[in-house]
This record gives sequence, C-alpha cells and structure tokens, in this order.
Amino acid sequence: MAYKPTELLTVYLGARSQRRKVGRLAFKDRQILFEYDASFLNSGIEISPIKLPLRPGVSIADTAIFDGLFGVFNDSLPDGWGRLLLDRAVEKHGVQRGQLSPLDRLAYVGRHGMGALSYEPELGQQNGDDSMLSLDTLAEESAAVLAGENEEVIEELLRLNGSSSGARPKIVAQVSADKKRIIHGRQELQPGYTHWMIKFPSSQDARDAGAIEYGYSLMAKAAGVEMPETHLFRTRKNKYFGTKRFDRDGDARIHMHSLAGLIHADHRTPTLDYDMVLRVTQALTRNIQEAEKVYALACFNVLAHNRDDHVKNFSFLLNAGNEWIFAPAYDLTFSYGPGGEQSMLVMGEGRNPSATQLQALGKQHGLKNAPEILAGVSAAVANWLRHAEQAGVSQRSTKEIADNIQQQ
Repeated sequence: MAYKPTELLTVYLGARSQRRKVGRLAFKDRQILFEYDASFLNSGIEISPIKLPLRPGVSIADTAIFDGLFGVFNDSLPDGWGRLLLDRAVEKHGVQRGQLSPLDRLAYVGRHGMGALSYEPELGQQNGDDSMLSLDTLAEESAAVLAGENEEVIEELLRLNGSSSGARPKIVAQVSADKKRIIHGRQELQPGYTHWMIKFPSSQDARDAGAIEYGYSLMAKAAGVEMPETHLFRTRKNKYFGTKRFDRDGDARIHMHSLAGLIHADHRTPTLDYDMVLRVTQALTRNIQEAEKVYALACFNVLAHNRDDHVKNFSFLLNAGNEWIFAPAYDLTFSYGPGGEQSMLVMGEGRNPSATQLQALGKQHGLKNAPEILAGVSAAVANWLRHAEQAGVSQRSTKEIADNIQQQ
C-alpha cells in the first residue's frame, strides 16, 4: 500500500465513561505540535500537569526523548513487544517501519491504548470477538514471531496487544470470574468478565517466569504494597502470569500517566533516584499516604532484588474526583538490572542499596511510618520460600532468588 503520513490527529479523553475532546496533534516542518481545545481548557482537567499544563496556544515538547511527542501521548504507545508487532505488520503491507511517525503510531493505537486517551482518525484493526483464546497457542505463536517466523499471526497478536509496554510478549483480554474463560479484550466488556493483561515468557526468561512473577505478587501483597488482583493461569504446558488492569473500572477507562511521561525521563538511561519519585508524588498528589505507597514499593524493589525499577514502571492515575493517586504496582519480579545495579538509585546508591539507604530515604521525606513500612516489607521478603512454594516456582529459581535476597 502507498504510505501517506498522518499529519493531524484529534485527541480524546474517555475517562470514567465521559468522552471529551482534548485537542489536536499536528506534524509540521518535522515538529509535532499540540493545542488544547478551548472547551477542554475550561474543564480544569490536567492530563499532564508538569510538562503540558492547561494553557491556550500551540505547544511543542521540550525534549526529543519521545521523538517530539509530549510524554502523556507517548504513554499511549507500545514499546518492546508491541512496537515489534506494529513494525512487522506494516512491513507486510509494504510500509517500512522507519517511515512511521509518532502520529502514525498513535493512529494505529486509536481507541485501544492503555489509560483513557484515544486518537482519531484511527488506522488500527477492528474489534475482536468472544471466541475462547488458547494461552498455549498464543505463547507458541509469540515465540515464533520473536524468532522471525510465522508472519501470518502478527496482525492478530497486534490486536491482542492493546498497546501495552514492555519487552515480554503479552495480551490484553477479558477473563471470566472463575478464571476459566479468556476471550478477546478488544470488544465491549462481556457480562461476568473483567479486563486483564496476561504475559508470556520470552526466549531469555526462565521457563517458570510466570510462576516467579506470581510469587512476587504474593510477596508484595504480604509486604503491604498495593497491587491489583493477580492470577497464575495454569495450562497443560505452562503457567502464565496475569494481572487485572487498573486502568479499567468495568468498561470505564481511567487516565494513566507514567513517571517517565510525566517528567520526560528516558527509561533506557536510568539516572533517577527514589528521592525524585517521592518528590514528584508529594507535589502531584499532596497526600502523605500516596508517598507511603511509593516508599513501600521502593523498600520492596530493593529488598526483593527487583532491579528493573525504571521510570516507566511507576505510574499515576487521575481518579473520579480529578485527583492524582499513585497507581498500583506492576512488573514486580526478580531481576538483575542494568549492569547488575538498581535502575532507580536509593539516596545515590545503585550498586548495593540496603536498609541503610531506605531508612535515610524515609527520614528525608518525613515519613513517620517509614520504620513500620520497612519492617513489614522485610518480614514479607524473608518469607520468599513460602511464597515461591505457593506459586510453584522451581527449586532452582527459588534458590537463586533466595541467595540474592539474602545478600541485601
């Protein structure tokens, strides 16, 4: 097909079942321009209060980190697995991936991105149906695509991806209350179902990666870290980790903004400190309880050896009262991090952060409950063997993780 670049997009906010026109994105003279709609300016809704506050006139992003997009719109785009699928899909139709602009990619996301923003005109594919999905089949197809094979399934996997981020293959789907039926997520929510995300292991993952992440979710909940509902989907061939989507309330969408998009930080070059995460949280939410959620997550990531705690793995939600809250934790699992270091520094320490730096972090931000939070997380992490057994983690992985946890 002949490639025609997208030059103008209208942005909508569909939060809490109310659809509002936010403004327009335009691609002109190799720059991306944005202008709020006059009616949205009067709404008082700040979709990105730090980098794109409500103001009349044309705005241009102050950084090239997101290829000229403001971070709030970049949050709608998939990366890793989702980007790979879109690139492969358009190349099947004769369009080179290098031709796609950020506006082209947003047009492919259309109404099916994470959070509550949508983009028109839409270039994406049609909705799915309510036929049952086979996790084993989808996992095998995903592995084939990663290996450069089985081009026929790319467009179906793209529809199932839902613009989610991260390198591991995954789908967004609707799951029945008993967790026995899984159907396509890109359709009106069916009675008795809720929206979920389900992950598949990549070629670099341990075979029991799903069980490990589920064990970590159990441990995090025991530690007092706020998390959505999680489940380990067990089939005859494997175990797949799933989490209920917190950017959906029934079929209503909730506006979501990553820390990376909020402050225009690149997750590929980790340079931030948990001190900054807490500063942003306190400025945005003005709520000490939200800061305590961040502190609990910081303690967990350090003590449980989750070193992939980069800026895209922290998000905020805009609630029904137009107030920002810290989003439930996600992507919690054992990891070694870049160069063996913590992606997010702790009071300047990345190589071997410990309780010492965590205590200093709590004191720095005046968190009176910090000692109790740290103690609770420590107690939960000390019970890793029990959580691993409950999740069905292999003995080899259980020992590897236990050995690293004990070094904290």
